[in-house]
Amino acid sequence: MVGKLLRPLAWCAALAVPALVLRVSGLAPAPVVALVLFGMAVVAASFVLAWAAEAAQVDISGGLAIAILAVIAVLPEYAVDLYFAYTAGSDPEYVAYAAANMTGSNRLLLGLGWSVVVIIALALARRRSGTTVRALVLESGHRVELGFLAVASVVAFVVPVTGQLSLLLGFALLGFFVFYLWKVSRAEAGEPQLVGPAARIGALPKRRRRTLVVTLFAAAAVVIVACAEPFAHALVATGTELGIDRFLLVQWLAPLASEAPEFIVAILFAVRGKGADAIGTLISSKVNQWTLLVGSIPLAYLLGGGGAALHLDARQVEEFLLTATQTLLGVAALLALRFPRWAAWTLLGLFAAQFALPGQTARYVLCGVYAALALAALVRNRAHLLPTLAAPFRRHPAKDVEAEPVGR
Repeated sequence: MVGKLLRPLAWCAALAVPALVLRVSGLAPAPVVALVLFGMAVVAASFVLAWAAEAAQVDISGGLAIAILAVIAVLPEYAVDLYFAYTAGSDPEYVAYAAANMTGSNRLLLGLGWSVVVIIALALARRRSGTTVRALVLESGHRVELGFLAVASVVAFVVPVTGQLSLLLGFALLGFFVFYLWKVSRAEAGEPQLVGPAARIGALPKRRRRTLVVTLFAAAAVVIVACAEPFAHALVATGTELGIDRFLLVQWLAPLASEAPEFIVAILFAVRGKGADAIGTLISSKVNQWTLLVGSIPLAYLLGGGGAALHLDARQVEEFLLTATQTLLGVAALLALRFPRWAAWTLLGLFAAQFALPGQTARYVLCGVYAALALAALVRNRAHLLPTLAAPFRRHPAKDVEAEPVGR
């Protein structure tokens, strides 16, 4: 078992060491080379973080473990985005990059992550049962997380309406995130479903397991802190050198690289028939992004020398509006705690459409499509709307009537 555990850790270390050596040496390689080296280090560190966070669920019970896992899984994304926001305090050009990175990671998580996991889970369920499976059913406990996401998604519309990310809104979202952690920490404990290296770490004796988890957290954090800044610089420089739109490069490449481990873990859950667990983790990640990440951006901007509000231009407002309407559709489709197959394909199709239909008019059309579909889903699932919005504030979560392990 030790050999099987050391092998993936050794691969991650081999991917991270060149970037650390480059960082310490102070050398300045070509932007593309720096992008590859620092990008590999960020991805390797995020894999280690994901494994350690999953294994930590053996010692941390309840929904709090899932929330912490979700935070840690997207920590590389936070490091890059908050660097952009901090730098924007002294260099206004970076305001666009901070907004692009945040909106890109949000839409990637829901449009690609949620939909692909559900499609895989439903396809495998159909293969096992031999019958058509039209929806993935979530456990009733996920209504609390969905309620937090619903509230955060409504509050998010303040940004495109006002055209700014204010410090006041940031503190409100950070406070809401703390409340979220407190709420999920009171959930009933459950047995963690560990796979791969995380399972091998979790099977170690208690003292060795806890020591290794803490060590992995610390080592991965060092790599992230050391590589986040040069990785961000390399992204911008590579876009300039290759003639690629730097906004799009920062919006899609960085989140895809930093969130890859989370997607892989979720897909592994889906392949093993644990689609509801996969979606539960991704919902928690979405809550984290709309509260912790968005709330931290104006604070990082202020610490970097900016003002009390990060002002957005027309393009950034469009991106925020598109991201908010996409989230609204995701929440509306899940109100009944059933993720329909049509919703997964719709989210995936609309996510792909934004690349085929660039431009301001196309983005507003997509916003309208998201909003119209969200309204239809809200009407259809209207009986579940108030219970979902109230779920974060209930002392005892209400029981849902759905009890099927797999949807029809």
